[in-house]
This record gives sequence, structure tokens and C-alpha cells, in this order.
Amino acid sequence: MSAHFGVLAIAAQLVETGKTLMGLPHSNYVRFSVLALSSIFFLVDPFAAIPTFIAITAGADARRRRRMAMRGALTCFIVLTSFAIAGRTIFHMFGITLPAFEIAGGLILLLIGIDMLEAKRSPTQESSDEAEEGAAKDDAGIVPLGIPMLSGPGAISSVMVLVGQAQKMWEMVAILGAIAVTATASYGILNGADHVRKVLGETGIRILVRIMGLLLVALAVQFFVNGLTDLGVIAKQIPS
Repeated sequence: MSAHFGVLAIAAQLVETGKTLMGLPHSNYVRFSVLALSSIFFLVDPFAAIPTFIAITAGADARRRRRMAMRGALTCFIVLTSFAIAGRTIFHMFGITLPAFEIAGGLILLLIGIDMLEAKRSPTQESSDEAEEGAAKDDAGIVPLGIPMLSGPGAISSVMVLVGQAQKMWEMVAILGAIAVTATASYGILNGADHVRKVLGETGIRILVRIMGLLLVALAVQFFVNGLTDLGVIAKQIPS
């Protein structure tokens, strides 16, 4: 019963957030900031990492678990921020165009989203071998928790696509802010993993993962459309 109440509370909060956003001016600031935060958070997906985090920290005291959660979140922040800052350099160094990365990133996001619709972690984010290795480590905060569980190929791809689309300084600030918010939220969720699991329950966590998976699939399709539009395959729609 607590799982259903937890999910209903989160759903109500999302509705209220949506109403607030709808009341704001439909500016590029709001749209891009919401896009950056949602795409990065859904791909990091700290809720889905809760079972693995509890497994690899079994037997650890509260201080050690807090330290591992902090290291995982900090690793996630450093990795994603590094790719955000070096994104344009990587594009130029390897001669990668934004449309190509949008299509490739869309494919990765689609695969992850499909797995999330089945309420399971994608192998691109977490494999059974990595989970077992993490459980055997004294401190798995950096590897495999920070990377690849939190900051995996999907999250990195999303950041790279957003950086490629960013044309102004405030857009880069929005991306870095979204990374910081996601990393902070990941620490809070993992540090309170037992409490979150108790409140939401396994069913509640699966429902959240499926909802985020659905939104992620839609985002992946949008990346495909953007890439094909930039290539001229699809005619660009002029907003009315």
C-alpha cells in the first residue's frame, strides 16, 4: 500500500510541476532547461540503481554507504561534466557531425528505454558481471557505481547531443546545471536507498522506471527526427 501512496505522491508532484511550467512563458530557456534535466536524469536513473546499490553495500555501515553514494554521485558529475566541456572538441577531433551523433545517441537511448519499459537495467548501464564485481569490492563507489551504472554510454551520449545543440552560453550553463542537479539527486536517492525502497516498494520503483522508460523512448525518437531533419531527409517544420 505504501508503494502506491508513494507513486501517487510523485505523480501528483509531477502534475503540479507541469502546471507550474505551463504557467511560465514558453521561452527557449524553459524548454531547453527542462529537456536537459529530464534527458540526463532519466538516463542516469538513480531509482533503478537502488537494488544494485543495496546489494553491493550489504553489510556496510551507514558511514561507508554514505561515502560510496557520494563517490558514485561525484564520479557521475565529473564524467558527465568532462564530456560536456570537451564535447565540441571531440566532435572536431573525430570529424563527427551533430546529426550523426543525434542518430547514434537516439539508437542508444531507444535500446535503454525499451529495457526500462520492462523495468530492468539495460546492459549498457549495468551488467551482471559488473554488479558481482562491485559486491566483491571494499569500495565500489567509483567503479562500477559511478561509471558505468550512473554515467553510462546513454547519459554520456545525451550530454554530447545537448552540447552539440547548444549555441549560446546559457544553454551550456543549463546543461551543467542539469548534471549538477542529477548528481545531487542521485546522491540523495542512493544515500537513502533503504528508505526509498521501503516507501515506494519494488512495485513503485518498477512503475517509476517504466514511466521514465516511456519518456526516454519518446526522447530517442525525437533525437532521430532531429538528426534526419538536420541531414535534410525530413523537411524542417516551421513553428506556427
